[in-house]
Amino acid sequence: MRKTDLAKNDAKKLMSKMAVPGAEFGKAVVAVDRREQRRLDQAAGLVPFATKLNAELVAQLNALAKEQGSDVGTVVTTLLKKALGD
Repeated sequence: MRKTDLAKNDAKKLMSKMAVPGAEFGKAVVAVDRREQRRLDQAAGLVPFATKLNAELVAQLNALAKEQGSDVGTVVTTLLKKALGD
């Protein structure tokens, strides 16, 4: 390897240590095992459901979740159950 290649590899190692996915500056990183979380979600009967929503509606959902002190998924579930009559 050339000297420049070694320097480039060192820089990549350093950058990967600095950029932890999902971490914000000054906040602790919580390690979540995605497979374990997926298994727990399946055991609870949860199924991923992706959709596109209007930005204003998403802002309302976020505000309602913050007001209730819960997450957006719980708020959406509650609203869908009300709308469907369950």
